[in-house]
Amino acid sequence: MSITIFMLCLFLNIAYSDKNMNNVGFTYDGYFKMGDQELKHSNLTAKVIRTDGGRSEAWQVFYNLPLQFKNSNASPSIFSFSTTFVFAIVATNPEFHGHGLAFAISPTRGIPQAQPNQYLGLFNATNNGESYNHIVAIELDTDKDFQLNDIDDNHLGIDINGVASVNSSPAGYYADHGPLRKLKLTSREPMQVWIDYDSKDQKLSVTIYPINIPKPEIPLLTLMTRDLSSNFSEFMYVGFSSSSGSYSSHYILGWSFQMNGQAKEINLSRLPDIPGILDPNESDGGGIGYKKVLIVMLPLLVGVVFLLILIYGAIMISRRRKFIQVLEDWQVLYGPHRFTYKDLFIATKGFRDGQLLGRGGFGRVYKGTLPFSNVQIAVKRVSHDSRQGMKEFIAEIATIGRLRHPNLVRLLGYCRRKKELLLIYDYMPNGSLDKFLYRMPNSILSWKQRFKIIKDVASGLLYLHHQWVQVIVHRDIKPANVLIDNDMNARLGDFGLAKLWDNGNDPQTSRVVGTPGYIDPEIVHSGKSSTFTDIYSFGVSLLEIASGRRPVETDETSPEKVLLLEWVKVCCDKGNLCEVVDSKLGDEYVVEEAEMVLKLGLLCSHPVASARPTISTIVEILDGDSQFPDNLSDLIKFRNFGGWSGQGSSSSSTFPTGQTSIASLTFTEPFASRGR
Repeated sequence: MSITIFMLCLFLNIAYSDKNMNNVGFTYDGYFKMGDQELKHSNLTAKVIRTDGGRSEAWQVFYNLPLQFKNSNASPSIFSFSTTFVFAIVATNPEFHGHGLAFAISPTRGIPQAQPNQYLGLFNATNNGESYNHIVAIELDTDKDFQLNDIDDNHLGIDINGVASVNSSPAGYYADHGPLRKLKLTSREPMQVWIDYDSKDQKLSVTIYPINIPKPEIPLLTLMTRDLSSNFSEFMYVGFSSSSGSYSSHYILGWSFQMNGQAKEINLSRLPDIPGILDPNESDGGGIGYKKVLIVMLPLLVGVVFLLILIYGAIMISRRRKFIQVLEDWQVLYGPHRFTYKDLFIATKGFRDGQLLGRGGFGRVYKGTLPFSNVQIAVKRVSHDSRQGMKEFIAEIATIGRLRHPNLVRLLGYCRRKKELLLIYDYMPNGSLDKFLYRMPNSILSWKQRFKIIKDVASGLLYLHHQWVQVIVHRDIKPANVLIDNDMNARLGDFGLAKLWDNGNDPQTSRVVGTPGYIDPEIVHSGKSSTFTDIYSFGVSLLEIASGRRPVETDETSPEKVLLLEWVKVCCDKGNLCEVVDSKLGDEYVVEEAEMVLKLGLLCSHPVASARPTISTIVEILDGDSQFPDNLSDLIKFRNFGGWSGQGSSSSSTFPTGQTSIASLTFTEPFASRGR
């Protein structure tokens, strides 16, 4: 179906001040219909954009004459302006209704090289988000795009040079200063939008409401004290763009615009009817009512459709069986984008071994490239017999799916197929931190890079513990779960063991989770996890990053286990703490920073949780904004590692099959002898 747009234009009123082009305004009454061919009428120009062999299309409708928004290109501010329009979106399929429409201010009449679908006929994959676009738009978005961080599939947004909105809100209006009353953009009902910019206060406001009520006093969207002058040339064009494909029709039923003043009210009594929407009891012009047509044709149509369904089902059922998915109630609750199994199958080339990035307790991880967008992803594929299973899968969905921080791995979405679970993440091209520490002998992390990674992980942990709406305990912090992006920034990932709880609660776990060598000895004995559980494993990771050695290693000369924590403690007692620093660094490190990291690692790994610092204190110490406590030397002179050394304690801890009892580990001298 071609996109249909109706514009009121039988009477075009353009008002100019005597000698001032800055007060131009116009109002359209009546309408015209744009078909499949490029159409020019009155002072409006329409253009169609088609891609994918004509399957995707967008329309642009612009006012022919340029409007003066500034005195000159060098002017520090733009003029005030106001516009209002009445629109309606009529979807032919309730599940597929296109991507929406937008009011746009552009430096050109029409936007060349724009693309449909998620770009709304405004931008394309190459220039989206670029400052040189000089395009300001108000989008009425009817499709949720996970790559653009859309809040839902029914919202308004303010777009500046890209379709990732700088401010957005679900569609609705505030009546009588009450709560937000939601509107459905694809309801087929006409609605009115007001867009006002006050140059004095640098305030852009957007209001939407049904046409049968007065304009609300409180706008839906407001962009305050935002200087938009850099996005405007002296002369700009105004118009609309829409992207609906064959699923819906977009109608602009009236439009008014005014520079340096309030736009004229649209005469709602003269709005045209929306074509194609008939009263069930009214005639369609041929003498037969729509309801009567249904009565006559419905039985025949049902029979034909049923026969076609049987034929089509017989052909397609075998082809689709491979990609069948399951949608459960909890998947709707947690909200991240749901991928199709077919897209993931194509992205990973059928989950070939050549795409395999690694294996873990949660399953295999594959590299992939999403079809049509070329976005690289990492797909974690979990079988139904995973040791962690559905419970942890839901925990990861619930946790990561709502977190946004530059030092946390972003969960893009998920897929559920039969008994198989899949999580989709941002692809981290440099892999995990432990690869740099142990598996790349020819690539040595500099001290500067290590210190930056430590601060990045601390920043992500600060967000989890203190800056999100709920406290999150990661419970498995280690270099293998620290991923490195293309710019060598560290991101904390793998929230499969994460646990949420409200601030102030005392969470308890029924089993010990984590990795031997990083597990807090208190949780082994008490079964209680807290933020200090993460502080302990973070402390062990600090020692590991600085020394380049694993928390637990087998001595080369005996079968006994060697503890990194014990070795660092002995070197600290001897006053030779820098002996611990990775020998591969030579003398290329900052002594003061290395000693600070090692002391902080010992303090965080204190066997008594109450003696450990909080992550906020750790961040302040790393940033140089805080100092160690005065009794630091006493705090790190602890002798008993809560049963870790096997001396002074008879307790032992039982771990799942394949894991070692920490109480059996002992300290031996050879670890120290392998230092620098």
